[in-house]
Amino acid sequence: MKSRSTTILGLIHKGEAAIGGDGQVTLGNTIAKHNSVKIRKMFGGKVLTGFAGSAGDALTLLDRFEEKLEQYRGNVNRAAVELAKDWRTDKFLRRLEAMIAVISEEHTYVISGNGDVIEPEDQIVAIGSGGMYALAAAKMLIKHSNLSAKEIVAEALKTASEICIYTNDKINVEVIEK
Repeated sequence: MKSRSTTILGLIHKGEAAIGGDGQVTLGNTIAKHNSVKIRKMFGGKVLTGFAGSAGDALTLLDRFEEKLEQYRGNVNRAAVELAKDWRTDKFLRRLEAMIAVISEEHTYVISGNGDVIEPEDQIVAIGSGGMYALAAAKMLIKHSNLSAKEIVAEALKTASEICIYTNDKINVEVIEK
């Protein structure tokens, strides 16, 4: 049975960095869980991450990313590139099926097993089955509202939950505290 789940959205807006995710986990055409947490704080709360894909695979990758952050003393760019290199070249890691969204105060990245380290120029990252719905909603909220980054993430994820059957409205949002 194919596991499908997750919408993760992160962004930097007006100097605030936030990431959020929904709580749904789906097995085939059945909702297996409503309140899964797919985001986490790292490096003393200075880096936020979220994952989409196989939970076991993603948690393995997040652990590796956290090790890279420690190794490179919080240099998010270097940690992201080094994780992508390992993910692409290591025989074990290469089989892992997940994507990771990473947010710091200054950078947003999507890291994939293809060796991709993408830093969107608009500082919005979206992954998972409802990611593009949340991305579209976030772009419009940024243009046409005065909401904070945290509020934009929450509202955009709620919008995605109304469209994507693999996304629910049990939303968790984290921000980088200054």
